[in-house]
Amino acid sequence: MTAETAWQPLLWPVAEGGPFAPWPSTARRHLAHGAWIDQVPGWLTDADDLFAELRTSMPWRADERRMYDSVVSVPRLTAWFSDAGRSRNAGVVRCRDELNRQYPGDDPFVSAGMCLYRDGSDSVAWHGDRIGRGRTDDTMVAVLSLGSARTFMLRPRGGGTSIRLTVGHGDLVVMGGSCQRTWDHAVPKTGQHVGPRISVQYRSRGVA
Repeated sequence: MTAETAWQPLLWPVAEGGPFAPWPSTARRHLAHGAWIDQVPGWLTDADDLFAELRTSMPWRADERRMYDSVVSVPRLTAWFSDAGRSRNAGVVRCRDELNRQYPGDDPFVSAGMCLYRDGSDSVAWHGDRIGRGRTDDTMVAVLSLGSARTFMLRPRGGGTSIRLTVGHGDLVVMGGSCQRTWDHAVPKTGQHVGPRISVQYRSRGVA
């Protein structure tokens, strides 16, 4: 059985007069193999509005996947936009623009992918975002969580000690450095009663 390391960051005060919490100096956690994560609890302070808008207005899709001789339903609903602006949601674009302000450089966040976890039986298996440039280059993936709190896990690619995070309403996790190439992440199922959760994943061009 894989060992787990539980890690809970301190809660940080919400910025007054704006939709984003202040960026704590201790947000970053360095992992092995040149990977790192930033975690900012309560980053989006008006998360209620964005959660309600996305839940009712996005073109949620129920995907299917072939597994051996069967076709099975993917345990979550999805939506994806090659450019966040195509979501036609001002909150999604505003968050993308704020991320690019926090992480300036030549490889800005562009796309917005979304997952709707309807209850505790919805999940995403261990994986890294290694399609496209993520297979060979250091890239960043930012994940904004909206709705019910869920467990977000990371572990070294190929196995090893895993890290368990709890991500709640308005929380932000950014994975950077070699994280997509050398680590995997997952949102496991839970037997606990939990409500719906939406994750919004921001990626740079050519990363999926």
